[in-house]
Amino acid sequence: MNNTNTIETNKKLFRFVSSVVLVVVLATLFGVMWYMRFQYLMNPYTRFLGKGNYLMIGLYMVLTILMINTFKGFGIGTGRISILTMSQAIAMGLVNVLEFFILILMTRIKALMWITLAYVIVLTVADAVAVLFVTYFSTKIYRKIFPPFSILNIFGGYENDLVWKMNQRADKYSITGEISCREPIEKITKELDNYDAVLINDVPAETRNDIIKACFATGKRVYFTPKISDILIKGSDEVNLFDTPLYLCKNVGMDGISAAIKRAGDIVISGIGIILTSPIMLVTAILIHKYDGGPALYKQTRCTIGGKEYKIMKFRSMIMDAEKDGKARLASVNDDRITPIGHFIRATRIDELPQFFNIFLGDMSVVGPRPERPEIIAEYVKEVPEFAFRTHVKAGLTGYAQVYGKYNTTSYDKLKLDMIYCEKCSVLLDIQLILMTLRVIFTKDATEGVAEGETNANVHK
Repeated sequence: MNNTNTIETNKKLFRFVSSVVLVVVLATLFGVMWYMRFQYLMNPYTRFLGKGNYLMIGLYMVLTILMINTFKGFGIGTGRISILTMSQAIAMGLVNVLEFFILILMTRIKALMWITLAYVIVLTVADAVAVLFVTYFSTKIYRKIFPPFSILNIFGGYENDLVWKMNQRADKYSITGEISCREPIEKITKELDNYDAVLINDVPAETRNDIIKACFATGKRVYFTPKISDILIKGSDEVNLFDTPLYLCKNVGMDGISAAIKRAGDIVISGIGIILTSPIMLVTAILIHKYDGGPALYKQTRCTIGGKEYKIMKFRSMIMDAEKDGKARLASVNDDRITPIGHFIRATRIDELPQFFNIFLGDMSVVGPRPERPEIIAEYVKEVPEFAFRTHVKAGLTGYAQVYGKYNTTSYDKLKLDMIYCEKCSVLLDIQLILMTLRVIFTKDATEGVAEGETNANVHK
């Protein structure tokens, strides 16, 4: 086993141990609360004996593991401390909500509901402190033991800001050299000896293949930016009918049963969303109208599955006649068209709430690519014809690009994220993305506008 493999094995072992410690700490907190408070909520004649108590703690551990894993909260050393702890805290909040309902069903005494809720809130606060403590110190130890690999950037003809983005994570990446992909493969291969890893950054497919083979031969780890065809191939199935390897790309999206389940879920979720958020929508509508006397809602033409156009409904966050010049453009950083109320409702995603009505009517789905305006799609397609591929599925309120990207993510990167969803789409993935959206709501940079003076998220291909 070479040194890189040893390091990778040790990293996985460290993350596993850290995850075990985190789960044990959270289960211990629940156990203390269970023995000191929760079990006394039950009738003395129906309280659990020893095995029953262990079963409740075990159930809590299982829910904790499933929920934290759903929010990708076990990535000690791979993610930012703030994002990890936020993910873990939200996950534990949801676990404790489930535990609250379990306790209510077990006690069957309505009078105990409020005291039970108080105990659950105390447990949730304790969990939040615990995940911050464990994750902070585990990550610090991880970064001290495992410094970032030195990376060689092999660049092509297209310019992007990937190197800048990676350099912002100095704890994970250290890009210390670069070389053009136009150099002879022999020179590139020789240069690999000076680095632990390679970044193949927007390199033509044929050259990239040669570099990947060279990296495989020398045992170097590789980061590379995928082409659209890579994403399509990733969702393919193996066909093992012959002695020749064969892959099948079905390119059909969800099957009929999954699509029916998805639509039923859209109706239920949007219906509940309309009911629960109606007070917020009412207050928001009043505040927007009071500010400048204009309408609270605005309708705008957007595109959904198959390029079909529909009228999306959103709360107005900009001044009236924000596009009186007739030119479609995205909001930019420090955009003076956004009202004070608009800044708040955009940051908290309240401006998106009326889209529950679009979902209920079937114009869009809860999960899917962000619905874009026809004019902006036409502009993107001039540079990236494949941008039209994202309309192979119904547009959504949240989705892969909304969770993992930003408002100002370039159109080409948005397309890649949306295509990943198109290839992987399933009911389970939809549930995960809906839950992950809770984390995005608290992430400020997810709502950053495009650069000042730009009308769209610049195409980078």
